Formats: sequence, structure tokens, C-alpha cells
Amino acid sequence: MSRLPKLRIKDLEPKYPIIQGGMGAKVSLHRLAAAVANAGGIGVISAVLLHEKDRSKPKKTTCKGIDVESVGLKPYHYAWELAEEIKKAKELAPNGIIGVNIMYALTHFYELLMTAIDAGADLIIQGAGFGKDVFKICNTFDVPLVEIVATPKGAKLSERLGAAAVIVESGDAGGHLGTMENLWDILPDIVSAVNIPVIAAGGIFDGKDMAKAFEMGAKGVQIATRFIATYECDAAQEFKDYIIKARPEDSIYIKSPVGMPAHAVRNPFTERLEKEGRIPHTCPYKCLKTCSGSDSIYCIADALLKSVEGDVVEGLVFSGSNVGRVNRMYHVDELIEELVKECEGELERKGLNFGGEQ
Repeated sequence: MSRLPKLRIKDLEPKYPIIQGGMGAKVSLHRLAAAVANAGGIGVISAVLLHEKDRSKPKKTTCKGIDVESVGLKPYHYAWELAEEIKKAKELAPNGIIGVNIMYALTHFYELLMTAIDAGADLIIQGAGFGKDVFKICNTFDVPLVEIVATPKGAKLSERLGAAAVIVESGDAGGHLGTMENLWDILPDIVSAVNIPVIAAGGIFDGKDMAKAFEMGAKGVQIATRFIATYECDAAQEFKDYIIKARPEDSIYIKSPVGMPAHAVRNPFTERLEKEGRIPHTCPYKCLKTCSGSDSIYCIADALLKSVEGDVVEGLVFSGSNVGRVNRMYHVDELIEELVKECEGELERKGLNFGGEQ
């Protein structure tokens, strides 16, 4: 029997307590999410830039067969790209768990949320902001909501509003950050604050980190950066190679037009941003509520799309603090097997066994 804790998110229970972090724009889509789900973890699609682009299309009036206005909600533009990613992931991993990570800061958050639920996402992960109405919507359609938090207060509020679990994301995570604090400093207080499962994220690199998180009371871990350097990751190979070649000192923090700090890999784009302070641009996407469009310091959507398509010179490469330790490509099942085996060994060495927990 496994020594790892069982991660139960409402009625969902993956084989292993590992969630693959949702990485946008278009880094974690159906191929990566399905591979993680098939390997026993929870695969996650990032909804960034998967909203409906044609605003003149008629809005959808039902979700999961329910008339939305009958439950106090508004019709919404159906996000066909997101729905297609969920469908493909479910086809590739029919018995796996597929989640969707949706940043609350996204302009089209509501339509992405409704589409994800309607298209059959097994769970929703909300980060980069906090929308109370989201809890009600997920509860209405009986879809577990996992909230990303950085404080005991945020965790308690999430539990009170109906979150099925919380992800504690530290300043070592990649992309947009809600805190600059260290995971090991903030995790214990959040574990003590709530009764729902707590998932540790930001700086989890190997099985030893997993074991440490479980010892502190976490029921699961979320890992993102390591899944970039996998054959199944949806990003271009040039993006993956840049992650593999990065050195520890290349892990930097930059300003984001979202208004939050962001964690990235040093490259010509970040050096230009540091030198010039602003990169002139248009605003073709209108993707973020908190962005001032063409007046902002750069177009984050354009920069992220360039890198994921392979342009790591003009594009922005997000990653966590352990990027310098990523040194080769893996298949997803190989990586998860290695993580689990190393964690099992570390728990055995410490005389710890969380496998019998209820």
C-alpha cells in the first residue's frame, strides 16, 4: 500500500495526490492534461486566451442542460476552443480527472467558467483574484471548486464559501503570484486553518519536496514547471529547451500588466523590459480585467503566445524558482513514477505513512 496520502476533492480521488499546474498561455492544453490524468494525477488545462473571439455570435442559454436564467445566471458566449480542449483531453483520458484553471483576472472569466462546466471539466481551479459568485456557480452545477490562496484568511473564506480544497501557492511558483512568501513558511498555518484538503504548490520539484509537504499536513501537491520539459507538453520544443538550458540565476521576478508580480526566466524579452521599462504594443486580445490595454507596459498575451510557439527571444517564458534544476526531457508517466518512487522512499526513511488516512 502506498505511503502517500489520499487526495479527495469532493468525490474525486486520483491515484496519486499530484496536480499538474495550469500553465498559460497554451502551455498546458489537452495533450499534457490527458497524459497527467492517465498517469494517475489530475491534469489541468489553462483557460488563458481560449475565450470566444467573435463577440457577435449568439450567446448560449444553457449549461449542462439547465436554463441558466432559471438559476439566476446570464447567457454567455461559448468558448469553443476551451470546450474542444476539454473534449480532446477526456477522449484521451476517459477514466482520468481533468481540471480547468481559470484566472479570475481574465476579462471573459464568466464565459470560460460556464463553458468549462458545460463541456464536462471535472473540477475548476480559480486563481489570480477572488470571485465569490464562482462558488455559487460551481455549487449550482455540482462541480468542485479549488481556490488558490496564500493566507489562512483566504483559505478560511474559501472553505466557508464552499471550496472543495485549496492550493497554497508560494512565491516560488511560476507565472503570476499572490505572495512572495516561502511555501514552507505559509503552509503550516493554512493547514491548521481549514478542514478541507490543502495542496502545496510553488517550489515542489521532487519526491523529497512532496514528502516534506505531506509531513506538514498537505494532502496533495501541485507541480507545474517540471511538466514543461515533457514530450506531452503542448508548448513548442524551443520553449521546453529554454527551460532545460536555464540556470538557477535565470529565475527572476518581473512586473506584469495584471498588477501582480510574475515569475519568469531571464531572456532577451525580460532584459529589454528591464532596460526600457515599456515595450510599445497594441491590444488585440483585451484579455485581462486589470490591464490598461495599449497603455500598459507590454502585451502579456502576445509575449506568452510568442514563447509557447517557440520564439523565446521576443516572447515571455514563465517558470518557477526550480527552473535551473530541470535538465532533461521526460515522458509524463516516467516523471510521475519517479516523483512517487522518490517520495515513497523518503517517507519510508522518515518512518512516515499517510496511506491509511481517511
